[in-house]
Amino acid sequence: MRYPFLWNAPKQDYTQWPGFSPNGDDLLGLARNLGEVYGEFAVFEPTKERFGINYLNNNSAYFDGLRKLEGLIKQIGPPEWPWPVDTKLAEQGKAIYNRPTAQNGCSDCHGIRRGEVRLFTDQTWATPRIDVGTDTREWDILKWQARTGVFKDAPIIPSFPLRFFGDTGNALELLTTSVLGSILQNSFPPAATAMETQAKQLERFQALHNLTGGFHLPGQPSPSSKQAAPTKKNVFEARVLEGIWAAAPYLHNGSVPTLYDLLLPADRRPKAFKIGPAYDKVKVGLAIEQTKFDYTLNTTDCSDRNSGNSRCGHEYGTQLPPDEKKALLEYLKKL
Repeated sequence: MRYPFLWNAPKQDYTQWPGFSPNGDDLLGLARNLGEVYGEFAVFEPTKERFGINYLNNNSAYFDGLRKLEGLIKQIGPPEWPWPVDTKLAEQGKAIYNRPTAQNGCSDCHGIRRGEVRLFTDQTWATPRIDVGTDTREWDILKWQARTGVFKDAPIIPSFPLRFFGDTGNALELLTTSVLGSILQNSFPPAATAMETQAKQLERFQALHNLTGGFHLPGQPSPSSKQAAPTKKNVFEARVLEGIWAAAPYLHNGSVPTLYDLLLPADRRPKAFKIGPAYDKVKVGLAIEQTKFDYTLNTTDCSDRNSGNSRCGHEYGTQLPPDEKKALLEYLKKL
């Protein structure tokens, strides 16, 4: 799995590559950022108390700093292509980009369209979640189990109907419960520990953010959401492509080095490529020769789609003639 590009992240209506996390306002942004902190480096030592979990015990997360960080992220725009662009060719590429998917266009999935409304006024961009035949390893990771520790017998936040953790639980549900429980206690002081009080706070949080169905693990639909959570496995989000030229390597697992290669059938894409900063302005992505790092990524074909490094899938635009591919690449430089 590769890191997604940061610009425009606050505008997506869902985030994380499988699209399981609602997004689009400040508190949901805090949840996104807090989840990253907990997953990487935070001190997080919740304790079980008489009426529930104290999520803020010895908790190193800097909530105010994460809120300020989200404000700064909102100011990040997509990077501009730093080299000359053939504007006439790019205009031809724009027409190709805006064709329907059936005609090898891109905008049906990647164009800017209205998504969910958060906090009544925050308008997001739709991020469709589709199975386009790409690598499936991340979905296996989402099913990992972990020992629950102090969370044993605690309610899973959110779960409808209410469920409780046993000796082991889904790692993603443990993280989601930790994040939402922490935000509730931090946002609505004094930090209530009574389970029924926490449940009322959760209802308030969800209603306020148009999340009556809650956060969803992949495969669990949201009954109230305009865009339901994915009901099929192996789906990944189709992000708006502004600044896509600067986001190589491509696909959610970074298995394709350039946009030119992404427009080739999977069996013709590079089996291996070097990682580094040297850039190919023609193919739009990683240059073949790299000297900064001594690392080569080896990919697998569609016979091993679950390897984590499969270059399989997303065979859109592969049937375009060479002159139209060239025009499309020129337009993608301008986004």
